Amino acid sequence: MFADNLKKLPGISHLAAINLLDADGNAVALLENKPGSAGSVAVYNHLAQTYGAITPQAAQKGLEIYAEHTEDARANPGKHPNIDRLLQIIETGITLRIKHVFAE
Repeated sequence: MFADNLKKLPGISHLAAINLLDADGNAVALLENKPGSAGSVAVYNHLAQTYGAITPQAAQKGLEIYAEHTEDARANPGKHPNIDRLLQIIETGITLRIKHVFAE
């Protein structure tokens, strides 16, 4: 389950947000460390630490971490944009880099 997987990931209290950057360095998304998206910050942070970026291989691992939410995202496109993004990365083969925004 996602809640159990989340407990195994590194802490993110030092992060205010994560910027996702495309190959040209343009910001494509901002994940804020706040209720409702903190879990995604933890997942994306872990993937970046493990794989160096959000690669298709990292995205596949991310879908495993999201567990039951991945199936819900597949059944309801748009409901889980951070999972939709991982599915898109796998489909297109793109890689997104991460830029951390540290908490004050």
